[in-house]
Amino acid sequence: MRKNSIKNTRINGEVQRELSQLISREIKDPRINPLTSVVAVEVAPDLKHAKVYISVLGDEESRKSTLAGLKSAAPYIRGQLARTINLRNTPELTFVLDQSIEYGVNMSRLIHEVNKDLDLSDEETDENDSDNENGDEEE
Repeated sequence: MRKNSIKNTRINGEVQRELSQLISREIKDPRINPLTSVVAVEVAPDLKHAKVYISVLGDEESRKSTLAGLKSAAPYIRGQLARTINLRNTPELTFVLDQSIEYGVNMSRLIHEVNKDLDLSDEETDENDSDNENGDEEE
């Protein structure tokens, strides 16, 4: 099976969906942040390994504790995954912290600030132009 085949893409989506449900509903570890989402899953073509990209909304300490909690719960999660998905091999899970959502939120915030600064400078320029026009008429 090739890495980008239709079958591999389907398996990635199914594993991602099941992992999202398992993490949000069945894992009761207090270290795992409730605002944890599975962003993507890459299952190897031989179905032996899977990289699970997770995103955690919170501070750095919350991210680290969530990652530690998921790593310790990985054997349990793998067992539950084996019961719900019918695959020849159940992949060994490797959790990777994905910060792309946080990066996107940060970039949006920066763009919003720049646009707000541009709007303020445009308003100041417009006020100065109107003051100059009024000053020219009085002379």
